[in-house]
Amino acid sequence: MPRVISYERQVKEMHELIMFYGNSVLLGIGLAMDAFSVSVGNGLNEPKMRRKRMVMIAGTFAGFQLLMPLIGWVLVYTGVQYFSVLEKFIPWIALILLSFIGGKMLVEGIKNEAEEEVEAVGMMALFAQGIATSIDALSAGFTIVGFSVPRVVICCLIIGGVTFVICMIGLKIGKKFGMLLANKAMILGGSILIFIGIEVFVKGFIS
Repeated sequence: MPRVISYERQVKEMHELIMFYGNSVLLGIGLAMDAFSVSVGNGLNEPKMRRKRMVMIAGTFAGFQLLMPLIGWVLVYTGVQYFSVLEKFIPWIALILLSFIGGKMLVEGIKNEAEEEVEAVGMMALFAQGIATSIDALSAGFTIVGFSVPRVVICCLIIGGVTFVICMIGLKIGKKFGMLLANKAMILGGSILIFIGIEVFVKGFIS
């Protein structure tokens, strides 16, 4: 009898573990979609981007996506009322940051249409993109509120890893089409950022 109970418990624990990892991957995919779209835009803007820079950009997005759910989880435990106030501003922050960066790219793309080289996205702009595309992931802190500390950390690491892979794919896609579109790619990249900003803004009020 004890062996049967032990076996059933092992099966249950294994099932829970599979569900935990599966849900963490799915959560990572869902949270990474905005970062993926922005990565495509960055790839379009910089079609000759080197692999080292691609890793740096994808790593920046992954880092923010890893940290935001963790911060959200901490906020849930330390001051839910403050998080509720902050949550109202999330769509506005994403809209302002992405619209500003996208608008800047759009204007520069139109001005420099006749030139061969376009300016790469700077570190400050990249950090702003990282914040804008991951700030809604603060809400993911609510979805992992019942996890133990080790599971919270593992879940956030999975989210970061999934985001990194997805953003690398987005950058490669953007680079490929950026080569074909030449300088018009910067205009398209800027338009994508503005669209994502509006999408996050609208989604924030509908959900």
